[in-house]
Amino acid sequence: MNQLQTALPANRIRPETVVASNLGVRRPGRLYALDGLRLAAALMVVVYHFTARGGGWPTPVREIFPETFRISAYGYLGVQLFFVISGFVICMSAWGRPVKAFVVSRVVRLYPAYWFAVIATSVTVMVIPGGRRHLPWNDILTNLTMLQQPLRVDHVDPVYWTLFTELRFYLLFAAMAWFGLTYQRVIAFCCVWGAATLLVAKAPPGPLRLLLIPEYSWFFIAGMAFYLMYRFRPNLLLFGIVGVSFCASLAPTIEEFERLTFLGERAAWPVIVLLGGFFGIMALIATGKLSWIQWRWLPIAGALTYPLYLLHQVIGWEFIGYFARRGVDPWVLLGSVIAGMLVLSYLVHKVVEKPLSRYLKRRLS
Repeated sequence: MNQLQTALPANRIRPETVVASNLGVRRPGRLYALDGLRLAAALMVVVYHFTARGGGWPTPVREIFPETFRISAYGYLGVQLFFVISGFVICMSAWGRPVKAFVVSRVVRLYPAYWFAVIATSVTVMVIPGGRRHLPWNDILTNLTMLQQPLRVDHVDPVYWTLFTELRFYLLFAAMAWFGLTYQRVIAFCCVWGAATLLVAKAPPGPLRLLLIPEYSWFFIAGMAFYLMYRFRPNLLLFGIVGVSFCASLAPTIEEFERLTFLGERAAWPVIVLLGGFFGIMALIATGKLSWIQWRWLPIAGALTYPLYLLHQVIGWEFIGYFARRGVDPWVLLGSVIAGMLVLSYLVHKVVEKPLSRYLKRRLS
């Protein structure tokens, strides 16, 4: 182990925004259900890393949490959910804006919390004894660019791989948005990207395959189609794009699942069920069926998602390893680490992310 903005770093939706189409559809600009869904995706990944992937525990994690392991083994699919949400939200945040504004919004959204996470994770690895090997300083500095993967440098935290996936989606989307976003152009973009994915899916590694993200492109495509449903009303064409995306995503997703050999022999059918559930919930959001959800705490929950995703894995593993060796009860330790990550994420959002984002936005604009 992305969508985690995603979350994997999905964009916050401004409460004052009201979506109105030429078809007369008006939607509330704040999608509270989407905020909650983002946090659910992040927590799926967190629980997966702590109770299935199992870094930090002194004994095999499936022996510590045998019943939880049976469910949390599928938690990595939260990344795929992040990618669907990202397709929806990026399309929404870029609509009616020039490309420069889109690029600036991505920079100020992604980098402040990310810079803090790289530094905090590196310091934690160096300070806590007996944990992971810390990277050389030149590799840590390279990580600050978010381009360590194409530069063949190790990640400070393995979860950062999803950020490069998001960056490639942003690049493709910005190229299309350069001409202005319209219903027809986004439909054409979805179809062309899907066709290109089919052509390169089994091709050997290369620049074109790297750019087109064939392992995850169907999730971004579905997310964009869901947004068009939300903005312009659902229709048979959009449901067709979503249906094709769902079916086409199954093969690479199950292949990825089968490569996770540390999980042992696991049934693949829950992967299909979970993906179907993700698409079903997104369809409810896109068609306004969940607009009644307006709980005031959900925007705060959504704001925690990106810092939580960035910070949880290596820092959490380091604390788990340190305190587990000192006899702390596993359930108490698990709950404490997750609660601590949520508190830290809130503080990073309030103290680091918001003020630094405002500063960068003023300077870059």
